[in-house]
Amino acid sequence: MEHNPWQITGEKKVYDNPWIHLTEYQVINPSGGRGIYGKVHFKNTAVGVLVLDEALNTYLVGQYRFTLNAYSWEIPEGGAPLGTDPLEGGKRELLEETGLVAARWEPLLQMHLSNSVSDELAVVYIARELRQEKPEPEETEQLVIRKLPFTEALNMVEMGQITDSMSVAAIYKIQLLLAQGKLK
Repeated sequence: MEHNPWQITGEKKVYDNPWIHLTEYQVINPSGGRGIYGKVHFKNTAVGVLVLDEALNTYLVGQYRFTLNAYSWEIPEGGAPLGTDPLEGGKRELLEETGLVAARWEPLLQMHLSNSVSDELAVVYIARELRQEKPEPEETEQLVIRKLPFTEALNMVEMGQITDSMSVAAIYKIQLLLAQGKLK
């Protein structure tokens, strides 16, 4: 493990809500200069679910993203409170957003979503062996659910129509596993 070259000389709590906490740190950087560094601490683990049925179809969720001021196509996603099982959060989000329940779950990947300014960890699963129930979206969600061949979702990534980082990473990881014959 590498030595941390950053020194914290002070900190100021800037903002706090139920989902994030923003802290501004006074620091001495690795070159010895003084400055500030802001960190967004997430109170949830980001959870994503890439659905893959027996015919290699997947499901995308479309919604208008307030932060982007744009419409976004993405895999079903949400959050699991820190200290809880992200898989349970994934199961909840899949049911809420698509109405799907999966009998088989496999971890796909873990990643930090923007490690230059936040500590947000994302965990993504593959959901298989599906049955359809009724979606239960949250009041903040106005969703469009789209079932499509996985190859079409891959094409959407390549064409820049899917830009959400968890979705892009999950779709490319599935493509890699399919190409290696590790997934059928």
